[in-house]
Amino acid sequence: MIGKVLRGARVQGLLRYLYGPSANGEHHNPHIVAGFEDVADLEPGVGPDGRRDFRHVEGLLTQPLALLGERNYRKPVWHCAVRAAPEDPVLTDGQWAQIAAEIMSRTGLAPTGDVGSVRWIAVRHADDHVHIVATLARPDGVRPEVWNDGYRVRDACQAVEERFGLRSTAPADRTAARRPKRGETEKAVRRGQAVPSRTLLRRKVQTAAAGACSESEFFERLQADGVLVRQRFSQRTAGELTGYAVAAPGDVNADGQPVWYGGGKLASDLTLPKLRHRWAGADGTVRGSSAVRPLDGRHLSERTKRAVLRTTVRRAADEARTTNGFLGRLQDYGLLVKVRDSQHAPGQITGYAVAFPTDHGEEEPTWHAGSRLADDLSLTRLQQRWTSPATGPAPTIDDDLTVEERQAFYDDAARAAAHATAHLRRHLATNPHAGQDACWAASDALHAAAQVTGNHHLRRAADAYDRAARAPYGRLPRPSPAGNALRTTARLLALTGVIKDRTTVSAVLLVSSLINLLDTIAELRRLQRRQAQAEAARRAASQVRAARPASPDNVPRPPAEAATSSQALLAMAAFPSPWAPLLPTTPSCSAPSSPTPPARPSRPRR
Repeated sequence: MIGKVLRGARVQGLLRYLYGPSANGEHHNPHIVAGFEDVADLEPGVGPDGRRDFRHVEGLLTQPLALLGERNYRKPVWHCAVRAAPEDPVLTDGQWAQIAAEIMSRTGLAPTGDVGSVRWIAVRHADDHVHIVATLARPDGVRPEVWNDGYRVRDACQAVEERFGLRSTAPADRTAARRPKRGETEKAVRRGQAVPSRTLLRRKVQTAAAGACSESEFFERLQADGVLVRQRFSQRTAGELTGYAVAAPGDVNADGQPVWYGGGKLASDLTLPKLRHRWAGADGTVRGSSAVRPLDGRHLSERTKRAVLRTTVRRAADEARTTNGFLGRLQDYGLLVKVRDSQHAPGQITGYAVAFPTDHGEEEPTWHAGSRLADDLSLTRLQQRWTSPATGPAPTIDDDLTVEERQAFYDDAARAAAHATAHLRRHLATNPHAGQDACWAASDALHAAAQVTGNHHLRRAADAYDRAARAPYGRLPRPSPAGNALRTTARLLALTGVIKDRTTVSAVLLVSSLINLLDTIAELRRLQRRQAQAEAARRAASQVRAARPASPDNVPRPPAEAATSSQALLAMAAFPSPWAPLLPTTPSCSAPSSPTPPARPSRPRR
């Protein structure tokens, strides 16, 4: 059973709508089933001309409003539409009367036994729903409070479901995203949009947050995706960013101005403080611009580390103009930096090397000299570029990654997802509530996978999983190894850019990893007794299954370690139809005709 609370200014127009035939004539036999007085005394009479006389009931409902004077609400009419599920039995007028009384009591507007409560009626004009109408004024001149009334209505609906054996619905745990309003939906239909602007913007903001590692990159990704961004700064502290709002191009109001949506109006976990929590370290400090902090080195191959280091160094070189500024940017990005001093000129730097931070008990970092990462990243070549900018721009990240490196990114992403799944399965038997961070981070992995592959099944899976990701009542989970592994998956996928060439085959292994992950999360949510979130995870898993090969026997499940490129090619012997638009057509990308692996070349004797 669902209850929706609305507010209005005039009770007269609402009563005439409830007793009228409606636009499509679906209102039949409207009558009052419950109220603050005897139902027979409240029912509007029918005149000789067959019309209803609402003057008596209107006067009773609006009379207490005059006592409030200037303390009256701007919209003093409280309207709650309560609807049963289609599969529920048809309830009697007496049962609907009990339901209306339960809602009015739990909201505090008309507690049981309070003769001085607000005046209200419940009108039924269909088998499956009633409308509760109340005026927000007590006869003693006290203005009632309606704070959080929607959550109290939800509690009342759940109590009624248990009492009458109706279909069970989800609690108001604030895990659901904001639904588009009716006007937004109708506006999208008029403009020919597939989804309302609120839904489109929420999807774009979630995707940008999944691939970003800092505030600046988050806003850059939004703007690159065509989203209008407006930042809000503190009025007390100069330069302090406190929030943001986004708008879709072309979505304007009656004055021709963009329709802005704050992050909290899209979803509860998309406010700027909660987005900052994604980029915070284990100690709570924010690494504002670290490009490697979201990446967990335990799940990265040497090829992936080398590629990430090269792209990060190139980004720092593009932003710097001096040697000291360049080295400072590398440290800001979270890299370890070691310089080589000149043996002839003290204080002169002649070279540098970078490495990933040493975490998880690693003994010694693996250093990579700039000249070994790329010829144009040696310190001498960089200094020449800074002094002579006319040499041309450096290649972008899409041009900088090779096919093999993209392959390694997908393999490592699949390995990280498999590690998170194994970690969550251990929690199933020990502590189901310890996997909240991984459930939250899984949303990032799904949105990043949908973005880079362009597969509509993964996009639907990311949207369906939306509710399963959030913790009840806006609680933010503590970082966990499984969650960090899934953030590594999302970050690697975001770094690869749009899928191309042979990386398509590794994407299928990633899909299998995501299926196992979502099945595990669905079971985890079931053990937590969060049925709405478990159902959301199951719907997402069914959508991801539609994105894998038609014959599951031809695709091996991803092991704990990432599969090799040859295994991925073998898995693509029968490619699924949903991925057909992404298939490369070059002969070098086709699957081998024989499953026999090629013979290893003989190694020359020394």
